[in-house]
Amino acid sequence: MELAWQIRKAIPDDSDNLKNCMESAYAVYEERMGGVLLPPMEVDYLSEIKNYPTWVVESEGSVLGGLIMVFENDQVSIANIAVDPRFQGQGIGGALTKLAESIAKENSFSELQLATHVLLTENISLYQHLGWKETGRDERRIFMTKRI
Repeated sequence: MELAWQIRKAIPDDSDNLKNCMESAYAVYEERMGGVLLPPMEVDYLSEIKNYPTWVVESEGSVLGGLIMVFENDQVSIANIAVDPRFQGQGIGGALTKLAESIAKENSFSELQLATHVLLTENISLYQHLGWKETGRDERRIFMTKRI
């Protein structure tokens, strides 16, 4: 049975639960990353909620996923998007991605950007499947853009 969930704007009281959710989502990559922490693991989520457009996916008081966007330099990016592994496969990540696209459009942007780690191959494949195109890379990151 699928869980009922909703997306809502994050509030400061969500910071600890969002942090726990993000840490769970990224923990599955720890071994592959060889002890290197991905940037979202070192974030102050209270500050993120206060300073950037942030949403959480909530069910019965629990945070199952989150989305943080950044608007700067005439560009809009997904800074962080993740779903607790226990709740993946229920359309949560897709709904967060659609929300990001919708918000970008509402703010008159025609493309959305993100960066992911080169070792997160399943994420890269998922983004490509969803219409994202690689626009560049460095030693750690793959930069992607999606026309919306």
